[in-house]
Amino acid sequence: MAVLTITKDNFQKEVLESQKKVLVDFWASWCGPCRMLSPLVDQVAEERSDIVVGKVNVDEQPELAAQFRVMSIPTLLVFQNGQAVKQSVGAVPKEQVLALLD
Repeated sequence: MAVLTITKDNFQKEVLESQKKVLVDFWASWCGPCRMLSPLVDQVAEERSDIVVGKVNVDEQPELAAQFRVMSIPTLLVFQNGQAVKQSVGAVPKEQVLALLD
């Protein structure tokens, strides 16, 4: 499944109202660890059809970053039934990304 670009305009529909678990990657183009994590998040999106994967550019969507108190990037949040249920901060190996989803 393709990675969605999440904005404040589609966040409600794509994340909070999703029937599936949603993995959201908060990132920025200038962030080295974000660039390391991004391909792993893309792989998870391709491999797992049972979840939705989205990315929030914190420079373009500062309201969403503030709403979820994202202080460091990359930050991964897992949403289920409209609630943030798990969080990971920093570049992590793919196994750790997958573990967040279990």
